[in-house]
Amino acid sequence: MWQKIKLILKSVRQYKKYAFITPLFMVAEALLECIMPFTMSMLIDSVNNAVKNDIHFDMVTPIPYINENLGLNFNVTVLTLILVLLGIVIFSILSGIFGGIFGAKASVGFATNLRSDLFKKIQSFSFSNIDKFSSSSLVTRTTTDIQQIQMSFQMCIRIVVRAPLMMIFSAVMAFITGGVMACIFVVLIPVVAFGLFLIGKNAMRIFTRVFKRYDKLNESVQENVSGIRVVKSYVREEYEKEKFNKASNDLSFDFIKAEKIVALNNPLINTVIHLSNIAVLSLGSYFLYKSNQDPSFWAKLEIGQMSALLTYGIQILMNIMMISMILVMLFISLEAVKRVSEVLNEEPTIKNPENPLYEVANGDINFKNVNFKYKETAENNALQNINISIKSGEFVGVLGSTGSGKTSFVNLISRLYDVSEGELLVGDHNVKEYDLKTLRDSVSVVLQKNVLFSGTIASNLRWGNQNATEEEMTRACQIAQCLEIVKSKEKGFDSIVEQGGANFSGGQKQRLCIARAILRKPKIMILDDSTSAVDTRTDKLIRKGLKEDLPEMTKIVIAQRISSIEDADKIIIMDNGQINAVGTHDELIKSNKIYQEVYYSQNRVGGTK
Repeated sequence: MWQKIKLILKSVRQYKKYAFITPLFMVAEALLECIMPFTMSMLIDSVNNAVKNDIHFDMVTPIPYINENLGLNFNVTVLTLILVLLGIVIFSILSGIFGGIFGAKASVGFATNLRSDLFKKIQSFSFSNIDKFSSSSLVTRTTTDIQQIQMSFQMCIRIVVRAPLMMIFSAVMAFITGGVMACIFVVLIPVVAFGLFLIGKNAMRIFTRVFKRYDKLNESVQENVSGIRVVKSYVREEYEKEKFNKASNDLSFDFIKAEKIVALNNPLINTVIHLSNIAVLSLGSYFLYKSNQDPSFWAKLEIGQMSALLTYGIQILMNIMMISMILVMLFISLEAVKRVSEVLNEEPTIKNPENPLYEVANGDINFKNVNFKYKETAENNALQNINISIKSGEFVGVLGSTGSGKTSFVNLISRLYDVSEGELLVGDHNVKEYDLKTLRDSVSVVLQKNVLFSGTIASNLRWGNQNATEEEMTRACQIAQCLEIVKSKEKGFDSIVEQGGANFSGGQKQRLCIARAILRKPKIMILDDSTSAVDTRTDKLIRKGLKEDLPEMTKIVIAQRISSIEDADKIIIMDNGQINAVGTHDELIKSNKIYQEVYYSQNRVGGTK
């Protein structure tokens, strides 16, 4: 666990100075808080001695202060003690204020760095790494878990320093001030410590379950928001409400149960404080009486000392309770540390080679005896014995049933996953030899489920090329058959795109995403069923534009409609993770049963040609 904590603490970085300064102010505050009751007892006892000895005094008249427990006997003025007390109060307040300010800077800055480090780590993950963590869990780790770590870090540099020191200083000052009377706390401290330990232990077990409850809650929200159209189409709002309520109620149940246990802290501490006060007042009154009656009495005590003992008793017990609460919170945060460190420790399965290639010569693709499985422990391969050669500039269609391995096949080209066995060459070099950015810049992928980001049309298109001119964007939109979409908007390329592209239809989003991919000027473009939402005429025009305007670019089109690929240079038929056949439309319509079945079923239904 210590290694995980050290890993997390690396994110403190430029906020180390604030993290070191804050405890110094906490030490100063704790020391001053503990000196304050002693100074007040000096003031009370000095005035009491003056009254008992019938000494007439004013604010500046020296009066005797005597503490036989410490062997102190000197004269002091009331004004001096008041000024000292006032100074202690002011410096204590300032120490607390500056400790709070620097503590906040350190904890917020630390959380900012940690959140950034975590996000950057996630961005470096391959698909196989992302598959290991659910998206809802990653959201929880980036938000709730880091917030918990932030709170714990602030407690560590402030309260974790202050509370134990306050308890120790108060105990020391209690013995200095009250002598043998302070033994009352020696009896009471173990009792309250044991009680708080039992409370904290039981509460901690429940709190550690809360993080998994958060994952479930976030998962419910994420699924519902992303699939809101499906929910409404199937009128499943009530079902989703019940699912969310269950996740929310489970979280609420755990919190309530834990809080009920933690709520026992206050009654326990209040009971012990009252017992402490009763003991101090009872024994203190007796000792005070005996001290006044018998100057030789073995336990000397003054009114001011008894007053200070009452204060120190409360300080000791309250800080024990604070320590117990801190321990519970720290143990809870250890679970958050564990979850965040899991992500930070996760090594990307796909990394740059030591001496990578920074140029992809052409769009040639060669699969040589490639096998692929998503997990090493998987029993079956997702792709089996793939051998295919694609020349630069070719238009290749990929056809197959759902689960046949089409998407797995193209994901290997841009190295979103690595092959398990065999070799995959792009531009005459193994994909593992390339710099990842170079390879992926040379392979544009347009998915069926297209994503537009909030901003403008121009900002979305420039994801493909951040320096693209309006002329380049216009040409890309012409090829992708979406220029009329831009022109229909009042502000053209500066028109607003809502979150997720909600103000565009599915077909419009697909075409804009194709234009975005074209702007990258890739050597290879992969269209993963990305024209499924456009009509056949527009689909044909897009293919024509790609072939005529970008003849040197290799084009791989995954399609369900044969009309989208029938004019391809070659068509790959995928079945059960293997290549069933390769050929042109004319060749496959004569010889391949899978292709024949798809072709004739589509044309009987009404034709897609």
